[in-house]
Parts: sequence; C-alpha cells; structure tokens
Amino acid sequence: MPQYLSPGVYMEEIEAGPRPIEGVGTAVAAFIGLAEKGDFNSPKQVTNWTQFKSQFGEFVEDAYLAHAVYGFFNNGGGRCWVVRVGGDAASPAASVELPSAVEVGVTAYAITAREEGPGGNDISVQVEDATEGAPTDTFRLVIKSGTDTETMDNLTTKGGDLNAVTVVNRDSKLIQIDQPGRTAAASRRPVSGTYSLTGGTSAAPARIDAEDYVGDPDKRSGLGGFQAIDDVTMLCVPDLMAALKSELIDLDGVQAIQQAMVDHCTLMHDRMAILDPPPSMNAQEIKDWREKTNYDSAFATLYYPWIEVFDPKTGQNIYVPPCGHIAGIWSRNDDTKGVHKAPANEVVQGALGIETQVTRGEHDTLNPVGVNVIRTFPGRGNRVWGARTLSSDQNWRYVNVRRLFNYIEESILEGTQWVVFESNDQDLWERIKRTVDAFLTRLWRGGALFGARPQDAFYVKCDAETNPPDQVEAGQVTIEIGIAPVRPAEFVVFRLAQLTGGGQVAE
Repeated sequence: MPQYLSPGVYMEEIEAGPRPIEGVGTAVAAFIGLAEKGDFNSPKQVTNWTQFKSQFGEFVEDAYLAHAVYGFFNNGGGRCWVVRVGGDAASPAASVELPSAVEVGVTAYAITAREEGPGGNDISVQVEDATEGAPTDTFRLVIKSGTDTETMDNLTTKGGDLNAVTVVNRDSKLIQIDQPGRTAAASRRPVSGTYSLTGGTSAAPARIDAEDYVGDPDKRSGLGGFQAIDDVTMLCVPDLMAALKSELIDLDGVQAIQQAMVDHCTLMHDRMAILDPPPSMNAQEIKDWREKTNYDSAFATLYYPWIEVFDPKTGQNIYVPPCGHIAGIWSRNDDTKGVHKAPANEVVQGALGIETQVTRGEHDTLNPVGVNVIRTFPGRGNRVWGARTLSSDQNWRYVNVRRLFNYIEESILEGTQWVVFESNDQDLWERIKRTVDAFLTRLWRGGALFGARPQDAFYVKCDAETNPPDQVEAGQVTIEIGIAPVRPAEFVVFRLAQLTGGGQVAE
C-alpha cells in the first residue's frame, strides 16, 4: 500500500475488468523432407514460396518436399517450418575447363562453383584481355551469376600477388580455380571467350533410414527439431514416401516413422500429424493398411489418395502425397471460417486429378476407420470429403474438435501466465474466472461453441470447491472448464413424404 504523508491529490492506477486472452495461431505447418540445397537438420521458418526456393531450392525429381510446400502456400498456407534431411552424399558442383590459348588440347584452368548442387549452373566466366600488360601473360575474368558480377583484372599465369589462382580463390565468392597437372606457366593463358558452368546436380542421399526422420531432440534433428518450436500446429513428412519408392526404407520403416509422428504430436499435445498413404493403393489395400498400422490417436489424420499435379522438373504430371495441400486447406479454412469448422468439402487447389477414384461403396468402408477420402465430383472439382481423426474415442472423432481444443488450451495457457505467483485467494479466483469467461464468450459469439446462450455453451468454475485448503497450501490453483464444441454435419438426411389424396407414403 502507498503511504500518504502530506495533504494533496494522488493518482493510482488499478486493474479494471479481466485481462484479455488472445488466440494463438492455428495454421503453422512443419515439413520434413529432401531438398535441393540448404542446411541439414536445421529448422528454418518459411513464409512464402520464393523464400523456400531461396533457402531450399527448386523442385527435385523423385522427391516431394517442394511439391508439399508449394501446395501448402497455393491452398492458403501462410507460415511453415522446414527441416531438410539426408545429406550423406555430396552434391556435385557445376564446373568448366578453360582451354589453353598456347597449346591446343591442354586445359589451362579448371573452374568449380563454390556452391554445391545445381545452384552453380547459372554461373558464367568471361575471359578477356587484361587492361594492362601483354595478352600472352595476363588476362581478365568477369564472373556472373544472376545479378552478381565479379571482375578480376590483370591476372597473371606466373607467380606473385596477381597470380590467377591466388586472386580468384581468395576474392571470389562464386567460383574457385585450379591449375591441373604441371602445365607450364606460359601455356596457362586461357582462350578468350565466355564459358558456362554445368554439371551441378542434387545427389540423392547415400543413406536414409527411420532415424534420419525421427531425429534427436538434443541435436534438433528430424522430428526432434520441432520439440523446441511451440507454434507448430501441423506436421507433414511428404518425402517419407519418396524414401519408400526409392527402396531406401520399406513399409515397416514407413509405419515406424509415422508412429513416431503420432507419438510426437500426442506428446506435444498442441499439433496434429497429417499422414500420407503408401502410393498406388486401391481402396481395399488402404483399408488393410489402416487396420495393419492401427494408429489410435486424436492427434493424427490420414488422407487418401495421392493427388495429381504438374511437375516443372520433368514437364509432366505426377502424383504426389496429399499432406502439404491438406495443411494448406486447414490454414485456409482457419482464416476464412475458423478453426472450429471442419476442414472438409474444400477444393484442393492445384490438383489436376487424383490417383484413385473412390466409389461411394468404397468410401462407406473407409470413412468409419478414419480414412479421409479426396474425391472428384463433376463440376465441383477435387474435394476433401472427410474430417476424421484416427482416434477410437468417439469424443475425439472429428479433426475440428481436436484442433479447437488445441487452440483453446494453448490460448488459455499463454494468456494466463500472469497468474503465476499471484496471491492465491478468492480475488484471484474471480479474476481468472472472468478472464477465461470473456475469452470463451468471444468464441461462442464466433460460432465455435454449441448453445443458444453462453451458459449452454461452456462453464468456468474456480472457487473454494475446486481449490480446497490443502491444495491452496500446496500452492495450486485449479480451474474447471466445460466446453460444448460444434461438431460437423457429416450425415445430412432429408426425409421425403409423398402426399396423396387422403393418405401419404413416406421413405
């Protein structure tokens, strides 16, 4: 309490009303896969496709990470984290040989891009006469890559401070140069002209197994790298299927990694795994796969089948796992309708078709076991036609219910940190109750909770009953919250009756 020792007017600031709880983000995806370039096992935040290309490169043949991220942004995704795995094999760097201007058939210098992989293929080296000195002894190099240009003048084939190898390897950020064999200095003056570096490619990893994907939390590798990132809400591993198709892992390995994804999401309790089916499975095979794997978690979903997209790398249409596009649809749904709305009956943007056309009869066998089917409808495009988790608990059957609770739990958790170390009395209990009540009322008004009145949609209890003396003595505060979530209208039934004179026939 402040002390007032002299007469006067004093001003005090006091809290009035509850402290607002701000909703957390719900549409941040995490991707693990194979990329053209970039750091390995280091989570990087990406906010658009251009930024992904800058950090991880373009599309890679027989890999799906780039397609998944592109599908994510194309379907409404706004922010994601990406981890590149693999990397046991080095990517060949682009290179070119400069022929000698003195001796025919002799290589004067060998030039190699400093950056491994295809990034060096856009580098060109122009050999010109030097500004000073005799052309037979000196020359100039103009090195270009996109908008970057490096000029190194008055280079000499002889020793000294202007020796070509010394200057280029010291000053150039684009290339490095070497003199093959023991060619005489007089023969190392290259032929004037422009030379383009070629041959830079992305090498497939020499070895990749379940451990590369699962990773280690201490080393921030694989799945473990996402344990330290709190804002992730969706987990996708599209290149798990690339490793399967390349026979780097088998179906047992796929199951082990997907189980690790499910376990990770269940442990973190704030994100959901979007699982992909193995490729080229028909409806019966995917049902058998679902029953064989027997995942049972409200924090995991399975979408089937693969979708058809255009591949700029090959110039042809290919089939890719759907997880990245689904993550984008979840994000778009959250932005336009809210996390409480089931992310279904939504068009898959960028999908030219689907790998398997599922009939209604086949769908009748897949939906009850939690397989969310993507179907093609004439005149309505390719749409997600399911919104179920892989949980056997009927309370957590629907994706939107689990994600709504994730959102509410995380929002309340972050929005009530001010409570810690406050005086544990009735005043604190009332303040907590008002704060949570105001947050849930906003959700109810937004249509996220079921009920005609707020008291029908939720309740918040924090009083002497939930906080007995022994618990208060232990330094604990318990708040009990009940929520009535909105569930999707999954089955819409119209009952028709035929009216006739004096009677009716009903179906």
